[in-house]
Amino acid sequence: MKRTIPGICLLILVMPFTPDLEAGISPSKGEPAAGIIVKMEAAYAQVGEYQTETEVSEYRGGQVVETKRFLYTFRKPNHVRIDMESPYPGMILVYPDEDGKVFVKPGGWAGFLKLHLSPDSALLRTGAGQRIDRTDLGLLIRNIAHSLTDRRHGEIKVSGQGGGRVLIEVLAEDHFLAGVLTLYHFSIDKTRWLPMGVKEFTPDGIPKRKVIFRNMRTSIVIPDGFFRIN
Repeated sequence: MKRTIPGICLLILVMPFTPDLEAGISPSKGEPAAGIIVKMEAAYAQVGEYQTETEVSEYRGGQVVETKRFLYTFRKPNHVRIDMESPYPGMILVYPDEDGKVFVKPGGWAGFLKLHLSPDSALLRTGAGQRIDRTDLGLLIRNIAHSLTDRRHGEIKVSGQGGGRVLIEVLAEDHFLAGVLTLYHFSIDKTRWLPMGVKEFTPDGIPKRKVIFRNMRTSIVIPDGFFRIN
């Protein structure tokens, strides 16, 4: 278990979200990214459930120190399942269980263990306090909107509008850490108008984290039993 529990702590780096956001935040009308936010909000409103392969790379001193890969499944309003691929293959996290907790089933030899943890358990949080019940695309879209409006600290740059994706660059308040500024690169799919990935840099351009969503599926039907594990 000493190798498994730290893996749980690292899983909840799926997306850079802020836990407590006000609904209905809209970009200022003069910003070129305002229309993109409106399209993303409209697109996500049509999504009931989705599944995506997720890759999260953590940097230290500008160098990758760890990469996590997992299958992330979400059903509105709040059902989450994470199937870990690496570095802890076979580990599964499901939220919420019947008691509103996070069900954790380690992989490999420890698969007989069954843990039921509170969403705010220290074992499930990152150092920045992110929780598994705050990891869906809807919150990411709202966070992007905040980065372009009330939490922005620099010029908004929009590029790639002629291709299959749009890239938005902005210096804004960090989604995790109070008092920290982060340079965000948000990649948006122009076909679905949903986020494809997020890159985080220091204000000086040193990489901090990269999150990539691959093979996202939105037109799917997920059986109820998928979010229940015995």
